[in-house]
Amino acid sequence: MRDYTEEELKMLSDVLPNIALQLRTSLSTIYTAVDRMAPQETREKDPKTDRTAAAFYQSYYQLYRVISNLTDAGNLFERKRFELYDDDIVGVCRSVCAEVDFLFAQRGVELDFLADRDSRIIALDAEAIRKLLLNLLSNALKFTPKGGSVRVRVKTEGRFVKITVADTGKGMDSDTLTHLFDRFMDGGQDPMPPHGLGLGLPICQRIAQGHGGMIVAQSEEGKGSLFTVSLPAVKAGRVQLKDRGSDYAGGFNRTLVEMSDALSSEAFLQKYLD
Repeated sequence: MRDYTEEELKMLSDVLPNIALQLRTSLSTIYTAVDRMAPQETREKDPKTDRTAAAFYQSYYQLYRVISNLTDAGNLFERKRFELYDDDIVGVCRSVCAEVDFLFAQRGVELDFLADRDSRIIALDAEAIRKLLLNLLSNALKFTPKGGSVRVRVKTEGRFVKITVADTGKGMDSDTLTHLFDRFMDGGQDPMPPHGLGLGLPICQRIAQGHGGMIVAQSEEGKGSLFTVSLPAVKAGRVQLKDRGSDYAGGFNRTLVEMSDALSSEAFLQKYLD
């Protein structure tokens, strides 16, 4: 990650989270209004209303993801290490893949998960790792055409546990790859993504670094992409006792929030939101 100017740091740590707070309040009001116009009972009985509401919820979740990333932007450049606890990295990754499998099936993309062992306890922030992996899976699904595949692997190599996400998508050119984790500030290098601000991968990088690890990308145009997250295979010596039921998505389906850019409106039908 390159060095940032004081102005850039101020924008990421102060300005963007404040903007996110304002947007969150307005978006919440809009959500409440639409929920009243198309309540769950009506959507379950009327497929046309359900499809119309699904299109709205897709846009809503995409905007919520932008706001979530704006809120997280301040964490990008705080050098404090995450609060890490002993947890099963294989179990966390397996759970995420199981949650999104049907979303990949909807798009006609195969998702395959494989680990070199049933479990591996290391020091980690489980929710942060979930966010990281969901972001990588969202990108993979977004750029992999129907009939393609995405492979998630978890394996131990020396002093590190490595999580790899490989896709058969369109890949990236060398210039895009060079600026991939700084795309938000180097907007001139690449067109702005259709949704979001290009903060997803920098946030992934921050999460990996906050665990004492790193993330690297390999890609070639027309041959897909490979992201490798390396985490130290060490233990924290403590477990998290609080309920993991708390979620950073404000009560909404956090999987759909993180995957929203890669999905069709069908994924937001009432049967998937329940």
